[in-house]
Amino acid sequence: MAQAGEQDGGRVSGGAALVSALEALDVDVAFGLPGVHNLAAWKAFGDSAVRLVGVRHEQTAGYAADGYARATGRLGVAITTTGPGAANVIAATGEAWSCHTPLLVIATDVPTTVRRPGQYRGVLHETTDQASFFRPVTKAVVHVTRAEDLHEAVLRAGRLALQAPRRPVYVEVPTDLLSALVDRPVAVPVAAVDEAAAPAPDVKALLDALSTAKRPLLWVGGGATASGAAAEVRAVAEALGAPVLCSYGGRGLLPPDHPLLVPLPPHSEAAGDLWDAADVVLVVGSDLDAMNTQGFRQPRPPVLLAIDLVPLVNVTPDVHVQADARQALAALATRLEGTRAPWAVRPGARPEMPFLDALEAALPADAVVVADMCVAGYWFGGFGRVGAPRGLAYPVGWGTLGFGFPAALGTSLSGRPTVAVVGDGGFLFACGDLATAAQERLPVTVVLVDDGGYGMLRYDFVQDAEQPVGTELEPPDFVALAAAFRVAAREVAVTGLTAAVREGIASGRPNLVVVRATYHPPPNTSPNWYRAAR
Repeated sequence: MAQAGEQDGGRVSGGAALVSALEALDVDVAFGLPGVHNLAAWKAFGDSAVRLVGVRHEQTAGYAADGYARATGRLGVAITTTGPGAANVIAATGEAWSCHTPLLVIATDVPTTVRRPGQYRGVLHETTDQASFFRPVTKAVVHVTRAEDLHEAVLRAGRLALQAPRRPVYVEVPTDLLSALVDRPVAVPVAAVDEAAAPAPDVKALLDALSTAKRPLLWVGGGATASGAAAEVRAVAEALGAPVLCSYGGRGLLPPDHPLLVPLPPHSEAAGDLWDAADVVLVVGSDLDAMNTQGFRQPRPPVLLAIDLVPLVNVTPDVHVQADARQALAALATRLEGTRAPWAVRPGARPEMPFLDALEAALPADAVVVADMCVAGYWFGGFGRVGAPRGLAYPVGWGTLGFGFPAALGTSLSGRPTVAVVGDGGFLFACGDLATAAQERLPVTVVLVDDGGYGMLRYDFVQDAEQPVGTELEPPDFVALAAAFRVAAREVAVTGLTAAVREGIASGRPNLVVVRATYHPPPNTSPNWYRAAR
């Protein structure tokens, strides 16, 4: 059988060359929206092993690809058309950039035959410099000018997105190159990095500092998660008797019941006290950003050590080992002797939160929770029990409201049970993609907490003793809305949440669970940061 786009003599279309490059990158799912400029690429997906999920908005394509990459560690792919289609994916690309997601955004441009640099001619979807939209939110921009270069350009861009520091890469393809004929690319899969060939990291300075530590502490983040360092984090922590604080990106690296895991975010005073008491802190794969350090108010420990592939910019460590987290921790673990008793008692329980208790009772150990920027999402992001690495997807980079539901569409294709925790305001950003969930039969359970407005913004007004303005919403009947898309939905009280979520996950189909409730924002939200009050 001829491949999609194949012509006589074994020549193929540029669109087929593009898809061949994705196959070589081991991409098995991509998200996008068709347009008149990218149809030649869509045709080429017809006979491909890559599943192309058609969404209802380009922003959803970006968020879904981001969610898929966060849950799997693989390359996320979003495909859009020219002009407004490309512009619509910018917010999602910015979120992926801020959270170090390996995302490949592929967009078309107007044909090379009509493009005149620096001039606007009024061609459909034309901009004078479309790539400039993406430069602030990508690590590279790749503009393809010849159809013969398309396959290699996409391969190069995908590899770059996956290389540390992982971040989005944008590829721009003039539409006429997708239908042009090129020689069929040689299908050579991208080889995995041979870690055995890399020199072992030099960890002597870390060992010297840790050998005299009386109260060592580990702070682990998304870089440790990206490197697959869960076992190594555990080994080093147990050898040192060191409590482990996790940033949002590091959640799940230790199981929730591990005695060395600090089960509270650093925004809780009991967790912060451990940081303050430590004499040596080893930071692994985290940039100690403002969101996790309460606006950089966390005091510097007497000795600060760091393992990361990129230098820390928010603080200068005493020792920085620039290496893959898993490799460096493995080198440490082999040279640390025995197992030390913990120097601190595990902090107490989180604040009482029946919503979290009910939700967690329904979650399998390998579940992924995608939390939006809403009060319920803040609670799970900071205090929810995360059972495994990559078990929390949370938009703490840009803080993009509306991330939760569309990102969960991608996460649901990771093979792991997926639950999205969203608010009534943020869900409406992308509710049209209930159609995508229904058509593609995506196994996602959406828990929507309806508090009748933008609850966090309402709280900001109330904290300042002011009347809320612009925060109150008149929500639709969410159950009826889901039913219109033929998505199963029900409204429950918190007491019925566990059963509803269990049934939703077991159904293997998209479903919506609505809870009408108003919650007080947790300590990990900026108005409640305890260090800011000191």
